[in-house]
Amino acid sequence: MFMVIIGGSGSGKSEYAENIAVKLHTALKTDNIIYIATMEPYGEEAQKKIERHRKMRAEKGFKTIECYSGLKNLEIKAESVVLLECMSNLTANEMFNRNNKNTLYDIMEGICKISANCSAFIVVTNDVFSDDLNYDKEILKYIKCLGEINFKMSLMADIVTEVVCGIPVNIKGGETNDY
Repeated sequence: MFMVIIGGSGSGKSEYAENIAVKLHTALKTDNIIYIATMEPYGEEAQKKIERHRKMRAEKGFKTIECYSGLKNLEIKAESVVLLECMSNLTANEMFNRNNKNTLYDIMEGICKISANCSAFIVVTNDVFSDDLNYDKEILKYIKCLGEINFKMSLMADIVTEVVCGIPVNIKGGETNDY
């Protein structure tokens, strides 16, 4: 099962995704519940936040894998529930920190590989397409790339859910209250 969860900043999408992953891990009786963390630790404050979140996830049984880039190179055990948080960070890391000219293709290769291999795969991504601000050329390139990734993932996904103000809204497949 492949699920995409999208929402704006602070929408509650991350908490919703973690809860779904835990429920699926229990329901499917899988060996592993894996959290792919994509936020690079820049500075002391970011490091503290990452540590705090890692401890919170450990209490839920998550095994954390730090993956700032190179998603296609990850090896995930077949009997796993996998949560990737978040596609927006991964895309920015690939484009800006690694200067990857093949960001779209490399990320989609990783998405296809993981979704084909694990029991359940949940990807959290941001809706960065709603505002009307003027951005420079590089940021517009990033927004376009993330939009294409979100589009391709949503076509592949069994379930797409948008979280708005903490409320999951079913966009494709399944029922949000199934989880």
